[in-house]
Amino acid sequence: MDLNEIFELAKKKKASDIHIIVGKPPILRINGLLNEITGEKPITPTMSEHLIFKLLNPQQKERLLQEKELDMSVEIADETRFRVNCHYEKDSLGMVARLVPAEIPTLEDIHANEIMHELTKLDNGLVLVTGPTGHGKSTTLAAMIDAINSERSAHIVTLEDPTEFIFKPKKSIIRQRQLGTDMVSFESGLKHILRQDPNIIMVGEMRDLETIGSAITLAETGHLVLATLHTQTAAQTIDRIIDIFPPHQQDQIRIQLSMTLQAVISQRLLPGRGEDGKRVAVREIMLNTPAVANMIRENKISQIKSSIQTSAGEGMLTMDQDIVRAYKGGLIDKETAETHISDPSLVRKL
Repeated sequence: MDLNEIFELAKKKKASDIHIIVGKPPILRINGLLNEITGEKPITPTMSEHLIFKLLNPQQKERLLQEKELDMSVEIADETRFRVNCHYEKDSLGMVARLVPAEIPTLEDIHANEIMHELTKLDNGLVLVTGPTGHGKSTTLAAMIDAINSERSAHIVTLEDPTEFIFKPKKSIIRQRQLGTDMVSFESGLKHILRQDPNIIMVGEMRDLETIGSAITLAETGHLVLATLHTQTAAQTIDRIIDIFPPHQQDQIRIQLSMTLQAVISQRLLPGRGEDGKRVAVREIMLNTPAVANMIRENKISQIKSSIQTSAGEGMLTMDQDIVRAYKGGLIDKETAETHISDPSLVRKL
């Protein structure tokens, strides 16, 4: 099989990811599980280079050979898109491709609660979507951006690596900028973005101090900034942002974050109970209430979890509470709920 055939098969089988690795047949991740493609031979180094280099233009090939890493997007004949990472492993070329659904899901499709709808109506501040790799952060962010696009007249600028979902302007105008082809770095893209008259800015991933600092500053200047981070809880997210700065800047960052942060949505995907095995997102939602802002300023991050637990009336939600909601709503089974709930008292109430 060539890569186009593998891409087509991945789409047909509703795989989330494709793995090309020397020594194994092509592998598809379906409903979270890795499956070798039946009847395909193990990939040799020569086969891997032949498959992957065929995807690349001369500039991309040169960059891969120089940097040993390449992120890009690929579109097959029916406009299905894949987010692709090419890399070297034990001197051999490998690839992981993630399928990006052609249709942007709605907030209802991803079982978002009412507070997530409310966050799309904000005019300024920082909204973070966090979670492990492969747990739907980009999809949630896309659903929020598309809700804004459907309901408001705004100028939305996205900075991505690579571009995943393709937005079609509705009530808003949208500029989608891709790292490497449309900008040199997230830092430089954010540095010049104020000259582009944005209302809403989406940062595909806040990776470093410069990007995080720029995002906070833009949120301070009256823009709504939506971004992702690879953290698993709201408290861990706050710690991660503060800790990335030098000690002499951390008190100032706490003050800025307490003033600009609007919400942290931490999510993960659990196996669904439907016949298709489609995974279901469960979320912890922290809102930056005056009490939470005070905890951030005073470096009492360890108290944030208990504040979330006792603030359901304000729209906050713990991960355990949302797992219970998903179970009672028939989205996940009891065994899955029991496995992932951290509070034993809630397990007994299922």
